[in-house]
Amino acid sequence: MGFLNTKTAWANKEFIPFKLCIASIYVIVGSYFHSFFENYYIPLFILFGITVTWTLYLWIKKMKQRN
Repeated sequence: MGFLNTKTAWANKEFIPFKLCIASIYVIVGSYFHSFFENYYIPLFILFGITVTWTLYLWIKKMKQRN
């Protein structure tokens, strides 16, 4: 389980999907208690799914480049 200890360098543009991923889950969790965002659950979950997949892809790609 040494993959969590590996350090990689990320460019600013590579943080965009990660930031979108984190922001979308924050909005989902925050809106769980408010009915104002209730109509946006499906688009937010789709955005979260896409960005988490994108981020994992970039992370795995960087890990493979390092080895």
